[in-house]
Amino acid sequence: MRDFQRPGRSAVFAARGMVATSHPDAARTGVDVLRAGGSAVDAAIAAALVLGVAEPHMCGLGGDVFALVRMPDGETVALNGSGRAPRALDAGRLRAAGHGVFPLNDAAAVTVPGAVDGFCALHARFGRLAWDQVLAPAITAAENGLPVAPRVAFDWVRDIAALQGHARDVFALRRRGENFRHPALAETLRIIARDGRAGFYEGAVAADMVASLRAAGGVHTADDFAATAADWGAPLATDYGGARLLEHAPNGQGATAILILNILSHFRLSGMDPYGADRIHLEAEATKLAYDARNRIIADPDHTARLAFMLSPDTAARLAALIDPARAMADPAPLAEAVHRDTVLVTAVDESRMAVSLIHSIFHGFGSGIASDRFGILFQNRGAGFSLAAGHPNEAAGGKRPMHTIIPAMLQAEGIMPFGVMGGQYQATGHARMVTALRDFGMDPQSAIDGPRAFATPEGLEVETTHAASVLHALSGRGHRILPVDSPIGGAQAIVIHPSGVLEGASDPRKDGIALGY
Repeated sequence: MRDFQRPGRSAVFAARGMVATSHPDAARTGVDVLRAGGSAVDAAIAAALVLGVAEPHMCGLGGDVFALVRMPDGETVALNGSGRAPRALDAGRLRAAGHGVFPLNDAAAVTVPGAVDGFCALHARFGRLAWDQVLAPAITAAENGLPVAPRVAFDWVRDIAALQGHARDVFALRRRGENFRHPALAETLRIIARDGRAGFYEGAVAADMVASLRAAGGVHTADDFAATAADWGAPLATDYGGARLLEHAPNGQGATAILILNILSHFRLSGMDPYGADRIHLEAEATKLAYDARNRIIADPDHTARLAFMLSPDTAARLAALIDPARAMADPAPLAEAVHRDTVLVTAVDESRMAVSLIHSIFHGFGSGIASDRFGILFQNRGAGFSLAAGHPNEAAGGKRPMHTIIPAMLQAEGIMPFGVMGGQYQATGHARMVTALRDFGMDPQSAIDGPRAFATPEGLEVETTHAASVLHALSGRGHRILPVDSPIGGAQAIVIHPSGVLEGASDPRKDGIALGY
């Protein structure tokens, strides 16, 4: 139980349904959809589309989506709604032009958006409301606008330099409390509400996107858009502390979270201070080792050849043996892919106890910074998740999906918890930290989310300002290069379905959001 004399946030409890997101309007939208008889999938889609207006620098129709859906009978399926590189993409040309990593704000980094097809696939399989009903709240939000929330305003100022051309007009700086409208998005959503996926990947909307990308130097074609298709699969899993963690398979980085936990299982975290140097040090060292494996292995599903090695208990045991509890190993090598921290995560549970963890992103803040000329669709720069190293499993190539940072998750223990931790590259570490907080330290989800975060990067150990000075001093003494961050590390949402049937929701105070139920 939290100390009610200190600033903090109480968990939210409800009996029938619940939605947790990073913005209040999106959470309210999701609950309204549930009350109207919609499924958890309907609610998650509706909330995610509203977030495209509420947090336009984080997500939108020009991005990708991943989801885990747990059905009432207990089966969990994974949806991969990530887009592919255009068929004509050539990594050799980018290397010849002098690029060692992808140019972030360039049409070359724009992969075909997969989110709309992913939303359509989810709704076709699990939706209960009519498609136009699910899209209606986002259409209204785009037409009338939403006031800019405090965290969104903070990010907008930081990310606005990425915008170029028409995008500068559509997403011109809005301050805290100012209204942001996007009438062209409302028009696009009406077309999708009427025509489904064909309204986005064919016809006028697709023609606008292709023409705009080609004018910006891209090699995208109408065929690239028409061929976009989401995939269904099974989640990856590991056991930790009496719970079972489900993660999304590659090209997502869920295997990285599993490897971190498998490494940490060789240490007795429960005897440590949850916010002390010992735990942070072990988490940082496990992160370095797991991310090194990730950067060598994870790629497009058809090119991830050593996944079994990465998930093997023997691999985790050998890596755990490399960790010195008293001394930090060298910082990991710089990533061959670009780094980002911009994502939205929606969790939803309905009365049937269908549970959804859905994550939606345009990669960097305002994505590529390029928007289509007519409909103002802001394109992701997810191609920057590719490697340009010749022969690498994640080497960019036409038709491939890049390694993805965004990962939904589900934890099965005494109850069921759909959750996710935003924050780009941090997400795998964030998942592991969430699980250890719950299982090793007995925290409730809100407390687990609230605690201070640290993240081992090639530049050093990033730390939030809420860490005690004595802890940072101890970490420095072990050889960590301490890097205080000027913005929070990630965000998170979670909903627990307790054995009693009661729902408990948590939402990260690092964002503007909330958990709401009824």
